[in-house]
Amino acid sequence: MEVRQLPLADIKPYERNPRRKKNIQKVIQSIKDFGFQQPIVTDPQGNIIVGHSRYAAAKELKMELVPVVIANLSPEKAKAYRIADNKTNEDSEWDYGLLHKEFTDLLDINMDLEMTAFDDKELEEFLTFDKEEAGEKIKTEKTCPQCGTKLK
Repeated sequence: MEVRQLPLADIKPYERNPRRKKNIQKVIQSIKDFGFQQPIVTDPQGNIIVGHSRYAAAKELKMELVPVVIANLSPEKAKAYRIADNKTNEDSEWDYGLLHKEFTDLLDINMDLEMTAFDDKELEEFLTFDKEEAGEKIKTEKTCPQCGTKLK
């Protein structure tokens, strides 16, 4: 796999992309916080297969060059990959105990949890889940600076 820096102007969104962009602002913020860490995938003609949200974010950020992987897939496989990539992301679940520990580690170093792209309501849910039910006994006396939730 070769990642190339290509002009954003050479990349074209797929007109029939079945996935709707929900919150480009979170992708924009992620690129600002971490850089462009995941390339856009296109066909040889520059049509996006996956990465429409990253493309839209880069456009809004007025980026001239973006990382791109050019996939050599048949048009049929590109269509299937476009759908599969989005669907496989939907099928993930969180391990609340491990997520709680990750958030706690970030709070230990005063990391702003906004960088995780979770909103206040989601953070509260993940930071205060029923640890007993999850088989966890996590002792902590921290407060999330973003949502104000006290970790127990």
